[in-house]
Amino acid sequence: MDIQELMNRVAQNLSVGRAFGTAYEKGGTLVIPVAFVAGGGGGGEGTTVPGSDAQESEAPSGGHAHHGEPSSGSGGGFGGVVLPVGAYVVKDESVRWIPAVSVNIAILAGLSVVRLLVRARRRARRRHHRG
Repeated sequence: MDIQELMNRVAQNLSVGRAFGTAYEKGGTLVIPVAFVAGGGGGGEGTTVPGSDAQESEAPSGGHAHHGEPSSGSGGGFGGVVLPVGAYVVKDESVRWIPAVSVNIAILAGLSVVRLLVRARRRARRRHHRG
């Protein structure tokens, strides 16, 4: 895969269509799903000039490059995440935002973080008193 093809795939995956899902209508109400989209990618290419010190290092295949044989390599990758955020609901010329996050789950997650912080602080105090 060349760099142009990689960039085209990145553009497809980070499009507005990923953030705003396909709108649909049900019972006179228009629903537009919304998501958080984030991603990143990278690529690289490398070669070794014959006679350089780098040829004695490991080759990409896991073996060692032999003296006099040039090494080369290339690679690329992309990663991303799409998380539902909520939906816009349009009915009778009014728009409402409905979040996808449950308040109960948010409260439980917050309490879990507080619990972890309290535990970490206790452990730090114990280590401080021992030392």
